[in-house]
Amino acid sequence: MYADLNDKIALVTGAGKKTGIGYAICEKLASCGCHIIIADLDGGGHDSDVKTGSAAEMQQIAEDLQTAYGIQTLQVNLDVTDSRVVQKMAETVQKRFGRVDILCNNAGASFGVPNGIHTYDETAWMKTVDVNLHGVFRVSQAIVPLMQASGGSIINTASRAGKVPPLFNGAYAVSKAGVIMMTKVMARELAGLKIKVNAVCPGQIMTDLEKWRFGLEASFLGTTIEEQEEKMCATIPLGRIGTPGEVADLVAYLASEQSSYITGQALNVCGGQLMEL
Repeated sequence: MYADLNDKIALVTGAGKKTGIGYAICEKLASCGCHIIIADLDGGGHDSDVKTGSAAEMQQIAEDLQTAYGIQTLQVNLDVTDSRVVQKMAETVQKRFGRVDILCNNAGASFGVPNGIHTYDETAWMKTVDVNLHGVFRVSQAIVPLMQASGGSIINTASRAGKVPPLFNGAYAVSKAGVIMMTKVMARELAGLKIKVNAVCPGQIMTDLEKWRFGLEASFLGTTIEEQEEKMCATIPLGRIGTPGEVADLVAYLASEQSSYITGQALNVCGGQLMEL
């Protein structure tokens, strides 16, 4: 619990699934007394590979958070690849709350995998980069004006993949590396507005995307999902896959005044899988 977060306004993108990191962030911040804006693309609950959020699920999340924590919520349909939709979202937020104190750029995706750099479909590559990297730019550009009066905190969800690339997922790795650099750019440029900007870099976290990845690898390699998970755990010093809540704990810390002298950093949440000087 961070008392200074009580009554703050937090916007979390990619928050439309209860199994995802975005939802865990919403719940953690709500437990600290933040009013929550749940922003995600209404994908109707599914796509060709990984389950996506839906308007109905976002509505349910909003109602559950209100009931559990006595806070205000707002759910908005958000396509981070469409500047007009992003700007409309910002206008809706301004009308409802007047400001934003915490922005969590969490929306992300990976298309066209598995593929090597020489076989990657160009459309899938561009779409991945557009969601993961340009989406952070668009949303930040629209929301920073709502943070200027009182300052605040921006937390971007990058990835361990932005530091050490996985095989056959190049667009995701490149886009998340870009998010890390964008975080540093934003931290320097927004410091004068009393806005601190940091990134979290999750490693293996048990989400729908992670489960899908294990299934994809198992199919590709002729093994089982359980075997792929065991192989992954063997590369993690703490010996297990992380939880969305463990990422959310770091996000709440970075949003709070307890991290008042931390900005421009990309912090790993990976069970020791990546250790840097």
